[in-house]
Amino acid sequence: MKPWLRRLLPPLEWLSGYNRDALASDTLAALIVTIMLVPQSLAYALLAGLPAEMGLYASILPLLAYAIFGSSRTLSVGPVAVVSLMTATAVGKVAATGSLGYASAAIAMALLSGTMLIG
Repeated sequence: MKPWLRRLLPPLEWLSGYNRDALASDTLAALIVTIMLVPQSLAYALLAGLPAEMGLYASILPLLAYAIFGSSRTLSVGPVAVVSLMTATAVGKVAATGSLGYASAAIAMALLSGTMLIG
């Protein structure tokens, strides 16, 4: 396999040594994270002034992306309160809380932040 592909997709490096015991442990860990992540995502969305379901949307894609492109098998990825508060502060200056413009501004800010991180 090409070295650049292994650098782009780190799981290709460690998947060859993956075994049944690791699968059982990872499945249990995924269940526990899911149980904790659902209410946490809902609460952080409300903290940011957004509808609760947006917290679920915002927490699913980053987890899937990190599973594919992430370089650490043990890193915890998910929403945090500080980002929610910063989002509410920044977006609150642009649009009224609860409006469509508020949600649109929050989405635009998330896309802009993600683009900067990728860059």
